[in-house]
Amino acid sequence: MFSLTQQTTTAVVEHGAAAQGAEPAASAPGMPQLDFALFPNQIFWLIVSLCAIYWVLSRVALPRISGVIADRQGAITSDLMAAEEYKKKAQEAEAAYDKALADARAESQKIIAANRAEIQAELDKAIAHADAEIAARSAESEQRIGEIRAAAATDARTVARDVASEIIRSFGGRADEAAIDRALTAQTEKGKGL
Repeated sequence: MFSLTQQTTTAVVEHGAAAQGAEPAASAPGMPQLDFALFPNQIFWLIVSLCAIYWVLSRVALPRISGVIADRQGAITSDLMAAEEYKKKAQEAEAAYDKALADARAESQKIIAANRAEIQAELDKAIAHADAEIAARSAESEQRIGEIRAAAATDARTVARDVASEIIRSFGGRADEAAIDRALTAQTEKGKGL
């Protein structure tokens, strides 16, 4: 058995040496991709490879990519719609704020006008009360002055009567009270006419 194995090994080595000697002659044309005899085989495998790549891309990769693009487009659209909704809400809030501000200003103007009217009414009432009080005091003062004048006139008449009576007595005459009263009345009438 040992010899059979040795013989087989020797035959293989010889065959290898013969093949090696023949090999440089067979591979003389250059690269196998440029060998025209192998072009139909290369074209076939090129077409098979391109079809396999196309099938993988069209059935696996492109649907996934288009799904991601559709999801992103949907997210962008929903974000734009949400932004538009928030914009509308912001505009409504701004309009409500402006309305509330205008209402507050109008209410403050009403309050100011009401306060002014109330203050003016109180002021008018106080002025009317003061005027009435002044008029009452003035009437009272005029009445007192009238009373004082009347009392003064009466006192002056009494003093004038007494003085006239005394003057007449000092000259040695007798005073006639009725004549003195007439003379005083005439004098008073004369003084009022001036």
